[in-house]
Amino acid sequence: MPEVIVENIVASTSFTDKLDLDVIAQSLEEAEYEPEQFPGLVYRLSDPKTATLLFRSGKANCTGAKNVGDVKKNS
Repeated sequence: MPEVIVENIVASTSFTDKLDLDVIAQSLEEAEYEPEQFPGLVYRLSDPKTATLLFRSGKANCTGAKNVGDVKKNS
């Protein structure tokens, strides 16, 4: 059987019914928010190297984690 190596974990959650991405983008210097190109706000961390995508619907996705511990650090 081939060896399985985890390269990317995607975690999803829901914070609330609605997020004001404009306010969040102004509060987080590192946030990338260009609604004309992508409907979500992108917040990247360098350690662990992950990205969290926040959406107006209150939902969020964490991508790029190598293990569950990295997901918890990102939240």
